[in-house]
Amino acid sequence: MAIDFSTAPAGPVAPCAPGPGDPAEPAGPVPAAIGVPAELGELDRIARFTLDLGRRAGLPPAELYRLRLAADELATNIVMHGYRGTPGCILVDGGIEPGRVWIRFTDDAPAFDPRQGLRAPELDVPLADRKVGGLGVFLALTAVDTFDYALVAGRNVCTLAIARHDNG
Repeated sequence: MAIDFSTAPAGPVAPCAPGPGDPAEPAGPVPAAIGVPAELGELDRIARFTLDLGRRAGLPPAELYRLRLAADELATNIVMHGYRGTPGCILVDGGIEPGRVWIRFTDDAPAFDPRQGLRAPELDVPLADRKVGGLGVFLALTAVDTFDYALVAGRNVCTLAIARHDNG
């Protein structure tokens, strides 16, 4: 049976509204979605949401680490490079399906497909001579099994997914 956390049982979550149990570790079921202010200090809420969802899906530690790494890097990129210090919100939701666990990020920052200009790190170039930027996006996109981007009604929508090999 697939569990889709993208629809809240009590209606949609208001962007940037604290959810039940925030800012402490949430108790009870995984919230359907969380709205997080686009601030570095709020990224722990996204990490808790991601880890809780992955644990409920039964992801092994290596896959859970990859999902969190990708979510952390993508959320940080949205805050630092998308909103660039201006006020904004990131809506995060996710789901557990028989073949995968997914996390979706929706934001109102300027349109940006993280796959544009994606390049592998220049490991053969000395650190001081490497171009700055892009490593976080590279890590996020290569850590997961699938990554999708769409611009929907002027909003960035990025979906990260990790395969579940137990088909549970």
